[in-house]
Amino acid sequence: MENPQVFATGALPGQAFARLAEAAQVACWPGPGGPPRTELAAQLARVDGLLCLLTDSIDAGLLAAAPRLRVVSSCSVGLDHVDLAAATARGIPVGHTPGVLTETTADLTLALMLAAARRIPEADGFVRSGAWVPERRWEPGMLLGRDLHGATVGLIGLGAIGQAVARRLAGFGCRVLGWTRSGRAVPGVESVALPALLAAADFVSLHIALTPETRGLLDAGRLATMKPGAILVNAARGGLVDEGALAACLANGSLAAAGLDVFADEPVAPTNPLLALDNVVVAPHIGSASIRTRERMADLAVENLLAGLARRPLPACANPEFASR
Repeated sequence: MENPQVFATGALPGQAFARLAEAAQVACWPGPGGPPRTELAAQLARVDGLLCLLTDSIDAGLLAAAPRLRVVSSCSVGLDHVDLAAATARGIPVGHTPGVLTETTADLTLALMLAAARRIPEADGFVRSGAWVPERRWEPGMLLGRDLHGATVGLIGLGAIGQAVARRLAGFGCRVLGWTRSGRAVPGVESVALPALLAAADFVSLHIALTPETRGLLDAGRLATMKPGAILVNAARGGLVDEGALAACLANGSLAAAGLDVFADEPVAPTNPLLALDNVVVAPHIGSASIRTRERMADLAVENLLAGLARRPLPACANPEFASR
């Protein structure tokens, strides 16, 4: 296809955009933030390809108003922001970027575990605020945290990222428990039922996709069954956890801490009760945010887009119906 029209909802790092511009006419939303729905609809009405981000909601209504659209490529692994069923019904393949961010997200998960357990943000603030003065010298009881080494860690989800986290935990001498809906067996991980995992784990880390079945998986009832003093880590999707119930557990001390890279609504509202708690470590969805990994994600997203424009199989296609074509 000569001179295909492409709309990108945001710029990407690295050289991927330059390659895309050589093969297509590209319009890119300049920001800040993503395009409003009206602008997105206007662009989709005229383009052959869409390059989107996880913050863009691509629903059935938008897809229905895109008569020329032949491919959607998201620079993300998760696709809860794209109506995959509607795209499939329209014959539109949807690309994503699995695999390339596995190790980087696993690294971030361990960073959150350690930062929450050892109270690193609190310690940093203590020093920077000037509170560490001669009158408050080093004391045996100052900023006591919890050990990751030798702890029992429960992994909810044992896909590529969950397995990469398990490999890292082996180096900390952790007992690793795992629960997955598929019952997948992973070397070095004890497969247990979810209630048993929640009751036994000193750390619980989420590594599953957000679907209608998993939304709110850790609701108030399940959070109440977690081991007293446990630490929750979430670098998957915010919608997996009832944030109000989590804030209550952290405030009353039934849970010791949380490390959160994701929230149900992003950007997170300043009024979110989790932000008012000292025992919560937060980050703005940076699980894959290393230079090398984000460039690899951009490369794969563009490769998916170019393949779809040429009606070739996508290197990473999320529609099961089109994955082998």
